Amino acid sequence: METLWYCLVAAMITLYVVFDGFDLGAGIIHLYAARTDRERREVLRSIGPVWDGNEVWLLAAGGTLYFAFPALYAASFSGFYLPLMIVLWLLMLRGISIEFRGHIDSPVWKPAWDAAFCVSSALVAVFFGAALGNVVRGVPLDAAGHFFEPLWTDFRLGPESGILDWYTLLVGLAAFFTLAEHGALWVTLKTTGALQKRARWVSLTAWWGVAALTAIITFFTFRIQPQVLARLAEHPWGHVFPALALAGLFAMRWFSFGRDAELRAFLASCAFIAGMLASAAFGIYPYVLPASTDPARALTVHNAAASPYGLKVGLAWWIPGMILAGGYFAYVYRHFRGKVRLQDEGY
Repeated sequence: METLWYCLVAAMITLYVVFDGFDLGAGIIHLYAARTDRERREVLRSIGPVWDGNEVWLLAAGGTLYFAFPALYAASFSGFYLPLMIVLWLLMLRGISIEFRGHIDSPVWKPAWDAAFCVSSALVAVFFGAALGNVVRGVPLDAAGHFFEPLWTDFRLGPESGILDWYTLLVGLAAFFTLAEHGALWVTLKTTGALQKRARWVSLTAWWGVAALTAIITFFTFRIQPQVLARLAEHPWGHVFPALALAGLFAMRWFSFGRDAELRAFLASCAFIAGMLASAAFGIYPYVLPASTDPARALTVHNAAASPYGLKVGLAWWIPGMILAGGYFAYVYRHFRGKVRLQDEGY
């Protein structure tokens, strides 16, 4: 049962990154791909009906984490308190930027909110990537299962490392390029004309950064976290996850050159993100939070989980809740499918 809930939490985090990742990416490329006020309204219109709903998966993942692995929730939300507060403020700034931009027609007001939207989206991507890097690398857990890390120290790995070091910054940079690529493919899918051409160019350019950083962080992950290689050696079937990521990576490039293949390119990006996150989840299992000090202090799916009875009862409530959420998302995305139009009401 603990393993099942581990998979469910990983799946919801993956859904969040896939769905909210493209509107974060749209924010990252917002200032470059969209040159005029009309084009920037098109970018906002492409994510307008779904961006706030996409963040439901983050709340669902956090709630499930709290329920299924309370020890992990307590350790991570206290140890990562400062970066979590930074991310919270950045997420609020993104929402305010989207909603407030059109309230005043001013040559200063709109560009200021456009810049805030772009910068906050980029920083959220980097911080989420750094958070993943911390989970893979491990944190300095004590005997009670608690830890504290400053935001940064000397940017080197070791017992005195901070939340930001050279490895976690590499993962954060990879997340930045991945979501920029993801968002550019979404804007390419939803728009036409010059905006679509620039978004496609951004996706083709960002792909090289995604490919290079994927190779770099994979190499260093094998050296920094030996659990990943051990898991792959013990369970060779787990190679299906990095294979999915690799297939998605090259399919993105292939379909980006194809005529009327925008949807397939975007779905390939979804597959790449899902494959990378599934590879990370598979690689560190049974750990949910590795310890960089003493491996015996790590939080695992067994010592961090709630009681078996609670997990069984929770599953009975989780399933219908996720069916309702999935139905809502299917309706929204089907209703707003196709290219954006500025004739409708909205941004």
